[in-house]
Amino acid sequence: MPAYALYGETTLAPAFDAVHAEAIAARSRLHGWEIRPHRHEALCQLLVVRRGQVQVALDGRSLALRGPALVTVPAMAAHGFRFSDDVDGWVFTQPEAHSRALAARASGLAEALLQPRAAALPARKPAVAALLAAARALHEEHEAHDAPHRAAALDAAWLRLAVAAVRAWPAPAEAVGSPPPRALAHVQRLRALVEAQFRQQPTLAALAAQIGITPTQLNRACQQVLGHSASQVLHQRLLLQGQRDLAYTAMTVAEIALDLGFCEAGYFTRFFRQRLGLTPGQWRQRALQA
Repeated sequence: MPAYALYGETTLAPAFDAVHAEAIAARSRLHGWEIRPHRHEALCQLLVVRRGQVQVALDGRSLALRGPALVTVPAMAAHGFRFSDDVDGWVFTQPEAHSRALAARASGLAEALLQPRAAALPARKPAVAALLAAARALHEEHEAHDAPHRAAALDAAWLRLAVAAVRAWPAPAEAVGSPPPRALAHVQRLRALVEAQFRQQPTLAALAAQIGITPTQLNRACQQVLGHSASQVLHQRLLLQGQRDLAYTAMTVAEIALDLGFCEAGYFTRFFRQRLGLTPGQWRQRALQA
């Protein structure tokens, strides 16, 4: 099963925005209204269907829903969709670590939202109207590319949507799917460790020991679930943070290198160029122009 950044995109795009927002029809129309089963390695998604129909495949279960409907997809959850050609709604994508950080002050919000769930919603319920309004507001904020303080506004709009989504769930809201298989559980644990420790650049052996398995077993699990090695999980996180620091801060390349655990800027430059084909300085210049 492929693991994408956004559906159909296998490369890690420069993540200027903490959340990506688009109309459901914008991407599904290009694929014959079908999004085939896939995973996102580090991204979570929230789909708000205002009108139309969707067949949801989510972690081993299949559900037919008619809008208004809500679907939450945590990182690594297998999912796919088939939409009717009159579908109207939005899909929001965000790094799961950022979602957790934003929801940290609201006890239980991240746990309630970052589960594989799908449900039709009662159209006349006030909480559903609030959800649709929050989804529309986040999409409009995402489209306001030149608005001042846009990053803060996107975070605020996402939190509003997260709260509205949890309030709109019909009771009881049961998670979809069965407990994750062992390999997937190992990969999820690895991702959590990398998120917490990537600046220290822990060795593969140290990460495997914290999970309670051998490096060989950890690599095997990553190959099964992600299609690449465990070390690449760390490398991708380092690369993403390097891109963010280059795009959003005035830190020098040397300062970024030291912050990310490289002993000197030259090592970071080689690491960066091998993966993106540009030096950090060249990449920063392109980012500023964009």
